[in-house]
Amino acid sequence: MSDSAKRTLLASPRGYCAGVDRAVVTVEKALDHFGPPVYMRKQIVHNKHVVEVLEERGAVFVDELDEVPEGSLVVFSAHGVSPAVRQQAEDRNLRTIDATCPLVTKVHSEARRFAKDEYEILLIGHDGHEEVEGTTGEAPENITLVQDPGEAASVDVDGSSRMVWLSQTTLSVDETMQTVTRLRERFPGLEDPPSDDICYATQNRQVAVKEIAPHADLVIVVGSSNSSNSVRLVEVALNAGARAAYRVDNAGEIEESWLDGVQTVGVTSGASVPDSLVGGVIDYLAERGFPVPEEFVTAKESVVFSLPSELRRELKKAGTSPGAESA
Repeated sequence: MSDSAKRTLLASPRGYCAGVDRAVVTVEKALDHFGPPVYMRKQIVHNKHVVEVLEERGAVFVDELDEVPEGSLVVFSAHGVSPAVRQQAEDRNLRTIDATCPLVTKVHSEARRFAKDEYEILLIGHDGHEEVEGTTGEAPENITLVQDPGEAASVDVDGSSRMVWLSQTTLSVDETMQTVTRLRERFPGLEDPPSDDICYATQNRQVAVKEIAPHADLVIVVGSSNSSNSVRLVEVALNAGARAAYRVDNAGEIEESWLDGVQTVGVTSGASVPDSLVGGVIDYLAERGFPVPEEFVTAKESVVFSLPSELRRELKKAGTSPGAESA
């Protein structure tokens, strides 16, 4: 195959969303202002590279708050935490900065409101994901987890009261709606959330990969294995017509055999991936005869979230500008 016949298709939007950008900048500014160590419960965002870079600067990641010395500073991750975790932080006299994505906070608020109105809540999401744990903790007596369309057919709920579905913000839009359809076959009165729970960035990245997948022999998704939205992009690419699709943390994980007989490669990345890692993949492909990528733009993103109020207050006291974050 001649190199002139090869193509590289680059999906846009890709990479950092506003919530991830806000969380990462929050930790960076906390380290600058307070100095290390700054503790984080769980990974601030689901990306191996980002975590390693922050660790080098003095961030300390822990699984649970009992690993944090009393009185220390803790940043809650973009995925959110339950009220029980917040109470534990208060009991241990921890100083906290809440970097929960505002779109996750919205789902938490919906869960509390529907629970107060005595709804049964069917939460579509993945067991063990921090976001699901945080949302469930807002209304544990009212929430039942449904992981996929298969579980929708067998989930055991009372069904005698009003019912509503909510979802994790980083799911596949198509699979989520399949799950809702299955649930509604069993529970015709199932109500929709007041607005989309799957975040704008997750939806935009899925739409973009759908645009390039039908033209691609191979789609490479840059993102970590614990990143739900990155894993979903592989599934979406395959369902949209890509002959093959793989997820990698970085270019070093690409296997040469994937490129055998491949003429067109599509590239995208999850919402917690810095674009430098995508650049590494593009460079890897260029070294193997693939040309400068053609960018497929399906949306322009301009969403901006302000830094957490706790951090903004501290920076203002010190006369430091909080700055702005953009997607």
